[in-house]
Amino acid sequence: MIQDIELDTKEQGHSGSALAEQKTFKLPRGLEWLDSDHFEGGEAAFMARPRVSKGSRWVPFAFLHAGALAAFFVGASPTAVITAVVLYWLRMFAITAFYHRYFSHRTFKTSRAAQFVFAVWGLLAVQRGPLWWAAHHRSHHRLSDKEGDTHSPVVDGFLWSHIAWITADSNMPTRYDNVRDFTVFPELVWLNRFDWLMPTILAVGLYLTGCALDLWYPALATNGLQMLVWGFFVSTCVLFHGTAAINSIAHIWGFRRYQTADDSRNNFLLALFTLGEGWHNNHHFCMTSARQGFYWWEIDICYYILKVFSWLGIVWDLRPVQPHAYDSSRHIG
Repeated sequence: MIQDIELDTKEQGHSGSALAEQKTFKLPRGLEWLDSDHFEGGEAAFMARPRVSKGSRWVPFAFLHAGALAAFFVGASPTAVITAVVLYWLRMFAITAFYHRYFSHRTFKTSRAAQFVFAVWGLLAVQRGPLWWAAHHRSHHRLSDKEGDTHSPVVDGFLWSHIAWITADSNMPTRYDNVRDFTVFPELVWLNRFDWLMPTILAVGLYLTGCALDLWYPALATNGLQMLVWGFFVSTCVLFHGTAAINSIAHIWGFRRYQTADDSRNNFLLALFTLGEGWHNNHHFCMTSARQGFYWWEIDICYYILKVFSWLGIVWDLRPVQPHAYDSSRHIG
């Protein structure tokens, strides 16, 4: 079993001082809260705080779910619902392929330009910045289902692993030491610091698109509020729970093919809703593989799309499933 995240060794020598130079840009006094790397008293002090949920950090989640429930008041139209579904799948792919398989595990290579596009695409999912996401995920793998795991349902319970871990002050800062291979790119650090920008553009864009359709194509029977509620709030809410289910459900329900050091499990239904992430026990056994559905019957749509990307030259060197994963003596039962 592979225990550690493999990184591109050419980029591991990046020092903390170099990162500090990239973050010399400061917002005017009073606007520092717009920078996700701004913490009163410093990042280290926040990371040292107790791993407990903070009530005020539930407000964004309450707002997101309230926005989704507004669908009962704004009504529905085929245009708005289709927009929600399309945005769910596009953004789930971004989380699965880019935030997880690329930024967290480096399971394939790509160009710097494509890497930037992948980061922007992932930001539309409203799951914070790519470096924040990857840094926490790498921590999860190092201590999976052991004391200190970022989000283990085995250690800390279902609610913590599904959502509450994001409401703890200690988990707010980006642990840049875990992603030194990516901090060499100032554009990624900038996107990570201002992770709210792309979701805001998406929400405003959906509202304005709905207004335009209401004005110019009234036969579609949609409007700004409807597109905002369905395209942003409903789609994002479902997307969040789909992603979070891998942290929680995929460590509780499902079957285990491999005797890993954690309680990760394969779950067919989760694999369908997350484009292949539900083959979680496979992933924990061989985390550097770009493919998580190891056998032909294990549907892994994310991998199929990445293969198409590789044929087009957008990505390359997709890391294969290691041969020992197919050794039946490694299988349970």
